[in-house]
Amino acid sequence: MDKKKVVVAFSGGLDTSYTVMRLSQEGYEVHAACANTGGFSAAQLKKNEENAYRLGAKQYVTLDVTQEYYEKSLKYMIFGNVLRNNCYPISVSSERIFQAIAIARYANEIGADAIAHGSTGAGNDQIRFDMTFLVMSPGIEIITLTRDERLTRKEEVDYLNAHGYHADFTKLKYSYNVGIWGTSICGGELLDPSQGLPEEAYLKHVAHEGESLLTITFEKGEISGVNGEAFTDRIKAIQRIEEIGAAYGIGRDCNVGDTIVGIKGRVGFEAAAPKLIIEAHRALEKNTLSKWQQYWKDQVANWYGMFLHESQYLEPVMPDIEAMLTSSQRHVSGDVILRLRPLGFEVVGVDSPNDLLKSKLGEYGETQSGWSAEEAKGFIKLMSTPLRVYYGIHPDEQR
Repeated sequence: MDKKKVVVAFSGGLDTSYTVMRLSQEGYEVHAACANTGGFSAAQLKKNEENAYRLGAKQYVTLDVTQEYYEKSLKYMIFGNVLRNNCYPISVSSERIFQAIAIARYANEIGADAIAHGSTGAGNDQIRFDMTFLVMSPGIEIITLTRDERLTRKEEVDYLNAHGYHADFTKLKYSYNVGIWGTSICGGELLDPSQGLPEEAYLKHVAHEGESLLTITFEKGEISGVNGEAFTDRIKAIQRIEEIGAAYGIGRDCNVGDTIVGIKGRVGFEAAAPKLIIEAHRALEKNTLSKWQQYWKDQVANWYGMFLHESQYLEPVMPDIEAMLTSSQRHVSGDVILRLRPLGFEVVGVDSPNDLLKSKLGEYGETQSGWSAEEAKGFIKLMSTPLRVYYGIHPDEQR
């Protein structure tokens, strides 16, 4: 009989390593696929390939979707200044969606009978993977050994050791998910809501003292320059900003949010590039967008981020939101200057040819040339009319 062909979403961690070995031992033809959204180094990808074959995989592939991830997600999160709970750059959530899409696409290409992943039953990732596979690869079986059998780390490690795969999967105090849009941190003090993370929990530490200026240039909402250096590759621009900001320990925080399954979750993170980029972009929009452009863009951007987080990226409304966000960026061009210091930063100013502050009609609190004093008084009187009508009828309700 032909072996059943299974694609394992392979990260190289304990759960997916166990899944590759267990399925290969049970007679499956295992294809290990690592979907890279920018968080793996070349050395890590090489190690993943070596380990996949040691674990019994017939085939290993790296699916590089970093540029696709930017073009179809990160770009719009910048356009929308998306921060979940006004705090967390939606890094892991959005990465998982594009990793799942890449895995489903690959499974369809090779005619797989099943797709496997290593998610547990208590987190969000199981939903992001399963929903994507159900939509994009209908009819393909989904295998989740860790979830279905409620396996412990010890059980998985013991199985690997018993079958000759001896690797160091020592349970660490913290677990990390490193990505281009930030590094998430779980475990340790985060399990106690009264505590914060100590310095040793972070992967990047303060290397620069004092202050320095960072200039980010945007063209129609996208990064086109960093400190005067032009970038056509937006990924490299993000990596450059991360390098600069991480040296000051910028972007550290903790977020408490609602998981898709309904429980609360707490995660720490360090995300210098997202924090700097989003705040710089937000500042530029304040100068270049109208009041109602900003208002309505904020509304749809909040939904965009929520749908990304809650595994609704394939909802048909998402391209509609993206179209609105893209349209809103047509005048969002210019330089934003930020002052960096250890563990913090601030926006210094904006220089844009589309700056609405440069109106000839007047300067706030100073002078006006677009209306007379009498016209101002008439405008104010008209604005007060609804209130004068109401309190004329209900004087007892005046505050």
